[in-house]
Amino acid sequence: MMNGRHRNLGWSSGQAPAIPPAVPPAFERRADELGLTAPTYVESGELRRWCRDNRNKCYIPEWLLKTWGISVNSDVP
Repeated sequence: MMNGRHRNLGWSSGQAPAIPPAVPPAFERRADELGLTAPTYVESGELRRWCRDNRNKCYIPEWLLKTWGISVNSDVP
């Protein structure tokens, strides 16, 4: 036995590992909060402001950024 290391005692149990549920991206959560669907994204001023404010922090569909003329800083890690 190796000291100081965590061991996975359930690796041979035959059970699948627990996988957390998928969480929608922040953009989709915001669009849902505003009651929008993809065809109505472009019409929403509130979504446009949110996208402008979060363009370098969150995923936003590229087609929507292009439609609104919002540029993204590609130097952000």
